[in-house]
Amino acid sequence: MSAKTVKLNQFPPELVRNFSIIAHIDHGKSTLSDRLLEATGTLSDRDKAEQFLDKLQVEKERGITVKAQTASMFHDYNGKTYLLNLIDTPGHVDFNYEVSRSLYACQGAVLLTDAVKGVEAQTMANFYLAFEQDLTIIPVINKVDMASADPERIADQLHKLFDFQYDEIVKTSAKSGLGIQALLDAIVERIPAPQGHTELPLKALLFDSHFDLYRGVVCLIALQDGIIKKGDNISLAQTGESYEVLEIGIMYPDEHQTEALYAGQVGYLIAGMKTVREARVGDTVFHAKKPVTPFAGFKPAKPMVFAGIYPVDNTDFELLRDAIDKLTLNDASVSVEKKSSPALGLGFRCGFLGLLHMDVFRQRLEQEYDLAVIATAPSVLYKVKLAHTGNIVDLESPADFPDPNQIDEVLEPMITGTIIVPKEYLGNMIILCEEKRGKQLDMTYIDDLRIILKYKLPLNEVATDFYDQLKSLSSGYASFDYEEAGYEAGDLVKMDILLNKTPIDALSCVVHREKAYHIGRDLAERLKKAIPRQLFEVVIQAAIGAKIIARESVAPLRKDVTAKCYGGDISRKRKLLEKQKEGKKRMKQMGNVEVPQEAFLAILKRS
Repeated sequence: MSAKTVKLNQFPPELVRNFSIIAHIDHGKSTLSDRLLEATGTLSDRDKAEQFLDKLQVEKERGITVKAQTASMFHDYNGKTYLLNLIDTPGHVDFNYEVSRSLYACQGAVLLTDAVKGVEAQTMANFYLAFEQDLTIIPVINKVDMASADPERIADQLHKLFDFQYDEIVKTSAKSGLGIQALLDAIVERIPAPQGHTELPLKALLFDSHFDLYRGVVCLIALQDGIIKKGDNISLAQTGESYEVLEIGIMYPDEHQTEALYAGQVGYLIAGMKTVREARVGDTVFHAKKPVTPFAGFKPAKPMVFAGIYPVDNTDFELLRDAIDKLTLNDASVSVEKKSSPALGLGFRCGFLGLLHMDVFRQRLEQEYDLAVIATAPSVLYKVKLAHTGNIVDLESPADFPDPNQIDEVLEPMITGTIIVPKEYLGNMIILCEEKRGKQLDMTYIDDLRIILKYKLPLNEVATDFYDQLKSLSSGYASFDYEEAGYEAGDLVKMDILLNKTPIDALSCVVHREKAYHIGRDLAERLKKAIPRQLFEVVIQAAIGAKIIARESVAPLRKDVTAKCYGGDISRKRKLLEKQKEGKKRMKQMGNVEVPQEAFLAILKRS
């Protein structure tokens, strides 16, 4: 059924279903979304490409969902036509904020599990996110047509971990389309309709937004009550600003204009907002002069990893600032603060939810805004208790670390990590966590093959290469999720990197005292390989306070006298070098007497 032939006022709230698809990364969310859109006739033949909802270049290159995407579809069931609003969410732990934000606009969720891999760490995390918001959850086992699929074993896991009944579980294959109609029917049957009333004043949640170069800010809204039409005057609760609605519609699957949106529906809104600060995610939209009680808003995201982002060319600073402003519009979990570095110039100190989040943000700056940027080494938010006053101060950057004499203790952020791993890799996971200063909290068997490990770990240890090592040591089978666990005191010190005795702030880091020597030596060796040779010696040192713990040097370039003298004749060069060696031997025979340069040249001529 085409949206062009259906007026949305024919869909009272009881004929609307709003739901998200949640799962661990690579369990087939985007492919399942495509099949749902195809089965309902939402995608045309030319649009039937894989991963239709993954629209960003970084998503297509990496094969992951980074940004939650919305699409509406129509489904006929028992003689009635239902409007289904789907939100496809990311699966990686770093984009958990996108998932929690999307669930606010839903009454139900489809929990997707791979028929081969089974329940993984982010599957559990997403289940509890939906459960805490009291959403109706439909369990789905995907990829059941694969040769190695074991849906009965996965159904046992879903029953044991989440108490789902076996007859509740829908079995599908997003690739072949198996079970898609049954899933659509289950969405209509089980997910409750939104409890909205069109006769009440307008009250809508702004749950996402992005910047369009020609039309300004495009807002995604979910209406709780009332009706919104083109030409209406609306206000936003947080900013107090008023706007005229210029365009309104649904995502079918791209932007499709409609006359109005009604209570319970999800759609987009364009109101001529020109700056990214005007549309704050979590804000409440209402008719001007008809205020309503605003939504509580979203639980603010807490950045876990901090890094500096600087333009390669300092003249691009203004372009970088505009690009970051536009990106943070639809990624409110990024915190931004202007910073200046003696080595790198003007830039920004940004907070991210994880390493992948940071890497994707940097890649989007380069791809979408054609900027060349430098990202400094990631660090975490420390708290330092001062010795004299007892005050506790936050430190985002190692460069801000106070003098050691002023420090009573350093507090580092901790996390509770959940690792799901096949039992044959259990030993590797325990060794890895112990090396990262982890403390085991729990170990539970899901079934005969897989184990859930819970560890308390310092975030600083996880924020570097922990995830890569976890995947490497488990041959890619282990999965990882984490949540905050407060702060604990640790024996932490600031390690400076000096080049020719000059400290470089961008290379400073906070490390555990026991690991300082190994980390310092590794950094010095890597810098030695990275720094090109100069006309003078470059001395690289790692230092804790006044104590040097590692040292490397880059030898200076030697002036190529032979090439100038002999025009690059290799045989004559070799003869001259042999004469130089003989001359040096004669000098040694002369003892430690300082020989003038003229005398040294004379020795070479006589030989």
